[in-house]
Amino acid sequence: MPPLTSLTDEARIAFDTVTGRAANLFSPSVRLGVSGLSRAGKTVFISSLVQNLIHGGRLPMFEARKSGRIAKAYLQHQPDDAVPRFQYEDHIAALVNERVWPESTRAISELRLTVEYESASTWNRMFSAGSLSIDIVDYPGEWLLDLPLLGKSYDDFSREAFELAALPVRAELSENWRKRAEAADADAPADETQARQLFEAFADYLRACKQDERALSTLPPGRFLMPGDLEGSPALTFAPLPPSKQPAKPGSLRAVMARRYESYKTHVVKPFFREHITRLDRQIVLVDVMQAINAGSAAVADLERAMTEILECFRPGRGNPFIDLFSRRIDRILVAATKADHIHHTEHDKLEAIVRRLAERAIARANFSGATVEAVAMAAVRATREGTVKNGRDTLPVIIGTPMKGETIGEETFDGKTETAVFPGDLPDKPSRLFRTDGAHGDQHDNELRFVRFKPPKLEESAEGLKLSLPHVRLDRALQFLLGDRLA
Repeated sequence: MPPLTSLTDEARIAFDTVTGRAANLFSPSVRLGVSGLSRAGKTVFISSLVQNLIHGGRLPMFEARKSGRIAKAYLQHQPDDAVPRFQYEDHIAALVNERVWPESTRAISELRLTVEYESASTWNRMFSAGSLSIDIVDYPGEWLLDLPLLGKSYDDFSREAFELAALPVRAELSENWRKRAEAADADAPADETQARQLFEAFADYLRACKQDERALSTLPPGRFLMPGDLEGSPALTFAPLPPSKQPAKPGSLRAVMARRYESYKTHVVKPFFREHITRLDRQIVLVDVMQAINAGSAAVADLERAMTEILECFRPGRGNPFIDLFSRRIDRILVAATKADHIHHTEHDKLEAIVRRLAERAIARANFSGATVEAVAMAAVRATREGTVKNGRDTLPVIIGTPMKGETIGEETFDGKTETAVFPGDLPDKPSRLFRTDGAHGDQHDNELRFVRFKPPKLEESAEGLKLSLPHVRLDRALQFLLGDRLA
């Protein structure tokens, strides 16, 4: 992949890193990036992580908690005043009091959680009590889709966009945009109305791909799906045009589109990469594999494509102490398949195998650089419990919970109030059965599995009437991998 940054970018990154390292000498901290594609559960993950650490949740695989070395955990003011605060209190109120899932991440936010602990090292305990500030950086997964664009020209972007749009799973959805783009005279003088119409048709196509029925993931540019305060700006008013071997004529539609594409990279993508991604120490990427499986093999293969491109844009590895003064590297990356509570625990190993397959190329690259990459099946908040039901002579393992209103299985539509037992089916023993490369929509395996969304659980209370910590599946394993060594 071509370089994602210029020499000027690297100089700024080095300055920021040196400043951060100096501050770290007096106040140890770790920057944890939390991201994932749409509906993967980023907000829920952060809320549960913080709530379980502050309120002493059950975390048996998290060694610092298990051994009793954590004295307390509490929130502090974040160091970046220009970044919005992650609204932890509001999200917890939604989960615990209202039993609704909090709203999805729509912009970057940050939260500082400080953990006071006793070091496992006798030598370290002689000098001071341990304290570690965890700066949790939450950013929309859609914005991650833009990172691969830094290494691509407008012609590369256009060619790949048309190749993807022609796949069977996308062809119908992209038809309006492709017809408009192919009918446009790219060498004629640029017309603003035409440029906007092409942008709107392309953005409509991307939004249609994102819907549950298709659940596609490779949908750059990400800000077309989540523009924020950039909505309506020229930097977002562009679209791919049919590739041409001839250079663009000055002032032509193609030239304007290419200029705006480069402007988008310069003013939107590069600052995000430079100011946030390159400052991370650890990263967790959350993946909603269930949604992709529901939509069929084409969606699973598309998720694999997106994950490979995204993970290749991180900066994994370990340098020597001198290099580390000037350049941060992400030395641990966790790829987590969320909503593991939607299947029986006997299927969790299969889910982990699927997510490993999704990220195997990126995992190989990161391991080569010296970083450590793991995959886990987890649920930051467990919305179900397990049971069994009789089906003739067979005993089926099921999950029990309250499906969200409007969810369906077969001809049954749930009302959002009734608890029910669900048998979602068995994941395949071989992950390859879920993947296809022809881009077809649906195959013979699609109807064997069906996952529905559940409401958050009703929390149990202590004898004093206090709500207990949020239940989870393997959140402790995730914490041990991401933070365990920093609390040793």
